[in-house]
Amino acid sequence: MPLVNAFRDSEILNTVVRMVVPMRREFGRHLDVSQFLRDQGYAQAVLDEAMRSGDSRLRDYATYVQARLSGARMAADPPAPAAAPRDVAPAVPAPADPKPGATREDELRARVLRKYTSGLR
Repeated sequence: MPLVNAFRDSEILNTVVRMVVPMRREFGRHLDVSQFLRDQGYAQAVLDEAMRSGDSRLRDYATYVQARLSGARMAADPPAPAAAPRDVAPAVPAPADPKPGATREDELRARVLRKYTSGLR
């Protein structure tokens, strides 16, 4: 399988681009993405070096690209930077249904309030 065809997957290309800065910082190596795409030997050398990294993020990127180059391009999602969980607002109970003797205006008001106080915002 040609290496260039494997990189039509934008997630793989995106991951290789993310490897550029950590490779330069840790190893002083300029990662040439276009050469990585056309030269399988160069790509393997870069991946081998990245696998020996002390940076877990760089190792994850290299593992992801290595797995996709060997044929399992759609097997898993690309590694993502750790993100803090979003704060979730507590659920607000919906207002009670209008009383049976309520006017039409009260019913409409209750309906509008239910719309804005229930569900996700």
